[in-house]
Amino acid sequence: MSIWPEERLRALADDGFETVDMTINVGPQHPATHGVFRMVLTVDGEKVVDCEPYIGYLHRGLEKLTENHDYRQSMGWWDRTDYLAGMACEMAYCMAVEKLGNIAVPRRAEYIRVMMVELSRILSHFMFLGAFGADVGSFGTSFIYAWRERERIYDFFEEVAGDRMFPTYFRPGGVQMDLPDNYQDRVRWLLGSIRQGLEDFDGLLVGNEIFVERCRGLSPVTPEQAIAWGLTGPCLRATGYRFDLRKDEPYSVYPELKFDIPTGTTGDVFDRFMVRMAEVWQSTLIVEQCLDALSQMEGELVLNPDLPKTLRIDSGECYVRTEGTKGEYGVYALARGGNKPYRMKLRSPSFCNLSALREMVIGTYVADAIIILGSLDIVLGEVDK
Repeated sequence: MSIWPEERLRALADDGFETVDMTINVGPQHPATHGVFRMVLTVDGEKVVDCEPYIGYLHRGLEKLTENHDYRQSMGWWDRTDYLAGMACEMAYCMAVEKLGNIAVPRRAEYIRVMMVELSRILSHFMFLGAFGADVGSFGTSFIYAWRERERIYDFFEEVAGDRMFPTYFRPGGVQMDLPDNYQDRVRWLLGSIRQGLEDFDGLLVGNEIFVERCRGLSPVTPEQAIAWGLTGPCLRATGYRFDLRKDEPYSVYPELKFDIPTGTTGDVFDRFMVRMAEVWQSTLIVEQCLDALSQMEGELVLNPDLPKTLRIDSGECYVRTEGTKGEYGVYALARGGNKPYRMKLRSPSFCNLSALREMVIGTYVADAIIILGSLDIVLGEVDK
């Protein structure tokens, strides 16, 4: 992999003038890259003719760390992958360990997990809405709108788990502890705030003609292209392809919950934005149903009481995939006895979605390349692992 293009490309432009392509380095420390990510754009005037992404700045060795720690000790590594939705990552890891060890999960714990995961999805999508608004030009206001909802959700997470961003709340076999006594009132108030936040974003961005004109028709993707590039999650559904693991390969208590799968029509940047807006609304409906179900299970167990203090799994192999906030979040696990996995791998949706960036930005303007990158909603902790 080159650090910098060795020579500039020289060609005749349409008007007959000899031009020299220029390289623009964006990142790894840049507001538009949403983390430590670098891309080198080759431009002809304002048009992007090539893009070379560089990743790995945030690599921490997640998989090897997991292979060298007890099954429970590794919990803390996983919510640091998609650090905007840590509980969604914890759930996928726990499901893989539970499948390996054939571990049962109490029903109340399943509902608590789904509720916390959907609140994480809402939080992650709000951060996308705020950051993307800034990418398009609404710097400041959209971020403040997003931060307001994020902090309210984090306040609840702190009340439940004792931590905000990295709660480490899930455990193989359930969750660490039951919800606080006032959780019904707290979460229902939170849902009202979230829905108001959605309306605020709708007025601020969707009602803004400049925002819509900047995004509509930009970087359209067909379902065939999305599948060939390995896109999943909102980026895939924006193309009109209806695929969501919560519906297509249902797990936990999702089969018992009613919700829709929003899709787009053209797969452009605007559709990617609108699909996430609609998903926030659907997640609030899921959380409401979880609250109703939990009210009928007060006092029931939230952690499997039959598990030993040291969890040992003889042998086995599995691949578990969940619908993460960015797409298919998959965990491969292999056990050969002992208290730690022999092999552990992560299928990162942000990594796969980012691999399509080059194809998506070539032929667009430099300013639009920033918006296209933002519409992918990557999180570098998950890309680099």
